[in-house]
Amino acid sequence: MSSTSSLSAESKASYILDKLQSLSGVVPIGAFLLEHLWSNSYALVSVASYNEVSHSLQAIPWRVIVEASALWVPILFHGLYGLYIWWNGKSNAFSHPWMSNWMYTLQRWSGIVAFIFIGWHVYSERFVGQGRTTYSDMAQVMTNPYYVAFYIIGVTAASFHLGNGLWNFACKWGIAVTARSQRVAAYFGGGVGIALTFVGICIVIGLRYNWFPLGSYVQ
Repeated sequence: MSSTSSLSAESKASYILDKLQSLSGVVPIGAFLLEHLWSNSYALVSVASYNEVSHSLQAIPWRVIVEASALWVPILFHGLYGLYIWWNGKSNAFSHPWMSNWMYTLQRWSGIVAFIFIGWHVYSERFVGQGRTTYSDMAQVMTNPYYVAFYIIGVTAASFHLGNGLWNFACKWGIAVTARSQRVAAYFGGGVGIALTFVGICIVIGLRYNWFPLGSYVQ
């Protein structure tokens, strides 16, 4: 009886952690990715616009507490528990090359790449750079082709992970129950992943080549 109760409690805890891990990938992490790409998109408007937005973000009251509670802790939980799921899961994409199996495998590997990229990005920008980044700082960094390649790989992995994660979230939380609604969720997630990847790559290109395609309306 005690063994059965223990297994039941473990199963319940795993169920709750799985749901929370899925939720944290959308809110706040996914929401932050959207906001981060939106803020960085001002680099495609003008140097002054990017610096103005960057300064306003740097001036957020209680910044360290806000970042730690709303970003660092959720990322650590989502990433580390995701690694635990990946370690205990089994991929059969090669023996059974169905789309769902491949998406499962890509979701896990993209999560690992995104976790490494985000960790490096937070360390280099927030701690090494003390969170005071200007357009000239980013443009200078983007002169390094290895940084450019790593950034493109990282933002692509994070965008794919979020897009596919939205489908997973919709299924886990009972939002997409029918086959039709799951297809709609899959198309929506795929669209989000493609759009965010496009925006991220445009930002990289803009910073590297001082390209301002959205600056035509700036007076």
